[in-house]
Amino acid sequence: MPSHDARILRGAAIPTAVAGVVAMAASFVAAGGKGLLGALLATVVVIAFFGAGQVALDRLSRNNPQMLMPIAMLVYTTQILVIGVLLAVAKHLTFFDHKVFGFSLLGLVIVWTGFQVRGWLKAKTFYVEPDGKPKSGRQP
Repeated sequence: MPSHDARILRGAAIPTAVAGVVAMAASFVAAGGKGLLGALLATVVVIAFFGAGQVALDRLSRNNPQMLMPIAMLVYTTQILVIGVLLAVAKHLTFFDHKVFGFSLLGLVIVWTGFQVRGWLKAKTFYVEPDGKPKSGRQP
């Protein structure tokens, strides 16, 4: 993984983990142990799903950088659909608080996306690769 992609991944994962700890503390106060478990599961799901999406985006676009935007849209849409299916399945489970899980998941997705956008804006990734030497052998 290129260093700027790793920096973007760290720049989104660390604030999301911090927000997850805050969500876990608030959930424990509000809903007890089941709330804590719901926020913990939401934190793990967001970091795992969106971290894996970032790695998949890097690997899929490495060979064909012209397809970066369609690949990014496909990866993001797949992530949201899988989280929707996870929410539908999770509503039948009873060992954690569903409302805490849903709200924590929503908040953490917003935190992840915001810091990922911030990372992309600060990365200053070149869209034209400067190689420093002229193609024809003559100086410009």
